[in-house]
Amino acid sequence: MRHASSLARGPRGRFPRRGCRRSRGPSRDETEFDGDLWFFAYDDSAKAQQISAHEQVNVAFADAKGHTWTSLAGRATIVHDRPKAEDLWVKPLQAWFPDGLETDGLCLIRVEADSAEYWEGPSSTVAYVAQTVRAAVTKNPDHDPIENDTVQL
Repeated sequence: MRHASSLARGPRGRFPRRGCRRSRGPSRDETEFDGDLWFFAYDDSAKAQQISAHEQVNVAFADAKGHTWTSLAGRATIVHDRPKAEDLWVKPLQAWFPDGLETDGLCLIRVEADSAEYWEGPSSTVAYVAQTVRAAVTKNPDHDPIENDTVQL
């Protein structure tokens, strides 16, 4: 799953309310998952400030067509690592970072995942709907087509 929504706690006393959690929709890197997720950001961005204040984050992925959802929990850090940035850089990032790797204030966010929870349903929409209706009609949640589990990483 390529698109993600990250969740971090906002700084105390700042909009919208003290210590609230905020989600945003970055695209994740295209590398093989090895327990770490990487995102590009600006050092002075709200998300970088939030991570500096509260390192515990959540990153959620969704593939609605495939009826698959994943939620990763872990610790985020701001990283300045030019070789890693070069390894992760892809041309479409230029839309947000116009000077590429030379963009002032460019940083990486590394999320070290420690747990993952997933929900996975049948890939066929017809099967998904049929099994969901069956669970509702029979009032038996055991017929729910969604498989759910949590994994410690």
